[in-house]
Amino acid sequence: MSTATNASAVPGRGTRLPRSARRMQLLDAASEIFVERGYHAAGMDEIAVHAGVSKPVLYQHFPSKLDLYIAVVDSHAEKLVNDVNTALRTTTDNHQRVRAAVQAFFDFIDQDNSGYRLIFSSDASDPAVIRRVEGATEACVDAVYGLVMHDSGLDPYRSRMLASGLVGASQVNARYWLEAKRPVDKQTAVETTVALLWGGLSGFPRQNPARSDAEPRSDAADTGAEA
Repeated sequence: MSTATNASAVPGRGTRLPRSARRMQLLDAASEIFVERGYHAAGMDEIAVHAGVSKPVLYQHFPSKLDLYIAVVDSHAEKLVNDVNTALRTTTDNHQRVRAAVQAFFDFIDQDNSGYRLIFSSDASDPAVIRRVEGATEACVDAVYGLVMHDSGLDPYRSRMLASGLVGASQVNARYWLEAKRPVDKQTAVETTVALLWGGLSGFPRQNPARSDAEPRSDAADTGAEA
């Protein structure tokens, strides 16, 4: 059954709004229709009705369905990237950073179900959409990569491998947890993922800028990164 409604059933949607507010309203309505119908089956007429606006108003903001879909994907992707960046800034403790980053992925997939479906389960195959999805993932990798390279002193290639591994494992585990209908509580799923990742990441010691590269490492330094 469609979630589409007419304008009179949605208080406030037929009223005049500032352009930015109208745009957000249209994105919200389109997100619901795209998730329910899929990109190919969704129609601009249906989205306009669901938003409580005329079709010309919808086209004033978005010239085509592809433009609208890309804007919807961008809005959800931006939220995911912001969440990951915010999580990484909450602490300077590397173990807690890993936990915060993993938590951000689980929270996004758990709380923003529309965003999860549009980014990770989209039926749209247009290259522009694919680039947006890949760009969101790369932005998350970039955020982790900068911290890994700064703290570990590893070369850029190994630093990026570690960052890609953290982001990839977080995404895959969070998606599995949701698609399996949350077989364990979220915090257990998060801690399981953190244990997997930290077991590898802790093997790369945090760099001490004051120590000369020629100075031998102590046994304590070789035991792992700062917890």
